[in-house]
Amino acid sequence: MDDVTELGWGCLDTPVGQVSVACTDAGVARVAYGPPPGPGPAGGSLASVLLEAALEELAGYFGGHLKRFNVPVDLGSAQEARRAVLTVLHQTVGFGQTITYGGLAARAGLEATAEPGNFVPPARVVGQIMASNPIALIVPCHRVVAGTGLGGYSGGTGTDVKQWLLVFEGAIPATLDWDAAGLPARTGDARQAQPTGSASS
Repeated sequence: MDDVTELGWGCLDTPVGQVSVACTDAGVARVAYGPPPGPGPAGGSLASVLLEAALEELAGYFGGHLKRFNVPVDLGSAQEARRAVLTVLHQTVGFGQTITYGGLAARAGLEATAEPGNFVPPARVVGQIMASNPIALIVPCHRVVAGTGLGGYSGGTGTDVKQWLLVFEGAIPATLDWDAAGLPARTGDARQAQPTGSASS
């Protein structure tokens, strides 16, 4: 029987909607938009301590007080190109910076993959990895942009979240409709960075 790592979940209301965080005893393993899909961690576990720290750091980030996350990340079973790209992104692309999909591919040492009749450029491989990034915000896939614009974003409500985050960080200029309080509220959304679940919940 395989060892299954239990994730302990918590969440935070932010200017871009509810953000859920899951930790293992090794670090933050998931950051996703929306309500947590699972229970909180066992009280007194290392995962509960890390979850509390991650929620505090995310609140600090959205409060404008934190520019670099210090909580450890747990990339779990990510291997080869995926692990390399996510690690390089996490370690080298800081607050207020952007990098293109191709630039990140080069920085991570990716080369084009060529299967018979199927050439996949490194930038496209990076785009696929960003679309499935398990640790949004902390491993900042929102900072990876197309050479001709924002590029895609699969978190939250999509590219409007990406644009809001990049304006918030000062990486791109604000548009006339940008609101520091957050994205336009939808029914039931909260817009302040406040933990709504904790390690002890």
